[in-house]
Amino acid sequence: MDVEDLKKNKEKFQGKIYFDYDIRKLNWFNIGGSSRIYYRPENLKDLIVFLNFYKDRGKIFIIGAGSNVLFKDQKYEGVVIKLTKSFSNISLLNQNTIIAGSGVLDKTISEFAMNNNIGGFEFLSCIPGTIGGGIRMNTGCFDREIKDILVSVQVLDAKGKVRTIPSEAINFGYRKCDLPHDFIFLSASFKGKHKDKKKIKEEISFLKNKKEISQPSKVKTGGSTFKNPEKKTKLKVWELIKQSVPPNLSFGDATISPKHSNFLVNKGNATYDDMKKLIDFITESVKVKTGVKIDLEIIIVD
Repeated sequence: MDVEDLKKNKEKFQGKIYFDYDIRKLNWFNIGGSSRIYYRPENLKDLIVFLNFYKDRGKIFIIGAGSNVLFKDQKYEGVVIKLTKSFSNISLLNQNTIIAGSGVLDKTISEFAMNNNIGGFEFLSCIPGTIGGGIRMNTGCFDREIKDILVSVQVLDAKGKVRTIPSEAINFGYRKCDLPHDFIFLSASFKGKHKDKKKIKEEISFLKNKKEISQPSKVKTGGSTFKNPEKKTKLKVWELIKQSVPPNLSFGDATISPKHSNFLVNKGNATYDDMKKLIDFITESVKVKTGVKIDLEIIIVD
């Protein structure tokens, strides 16, 4: 796409548009080059106007909290879109059903549910992402997944049409769903069960404490790097890594967290190449040592 063409037509859009935006500001790894275009739409109408103008002129990547993505150090030759403001509303549909915009943080909907005496959302308090990314990845922890509470999702399809898709029409798997990747998630409805606020608070506190003990915090990490293998072994992926890779292994500033071997950390100024070398080394070492092929949970954006 001709960036100059977009610059000349900036007044068509209500949202904020940036050029050559530093991608490191958008992800937890704090890694990446720049995005040719970065756009934050004001609302749904504005998003549709922008997409109609942009059309098939280049790649599009929708980013949430940036907690599970790894960008390359080269310029992203497309547009990165972040849904904020009017995509971050949250409300009650009825006593046990919550409607949340795709930009709502997982921990925010967990707190909202607690304050409205709705149980079933406690696990989301431990996930550092947004609702949109959570649905795309069928995110989960502590034996719960987002599919367990999802009622329906509202999407903007490739033709610019808003559609509502019931959860039973979606095929969810481990950290994935079968909705087309050109669908943009706008909002979703979730259902829980009535539960005493005090009991919800206690469970959230228990889960957060469990997470804090076992997982690193306040570091530059993308969260769980690899998926747990679904076949061939009963071992968790962190166990496979721990028995296959030296704990102090690093490539540049890319290293393995001493607290949890499935968390890779940028301890300073790691580059994409540093992190990718570490990922590849771990993948190969686990395969050689255990015979198990492990797959990425984080998304590499190129």
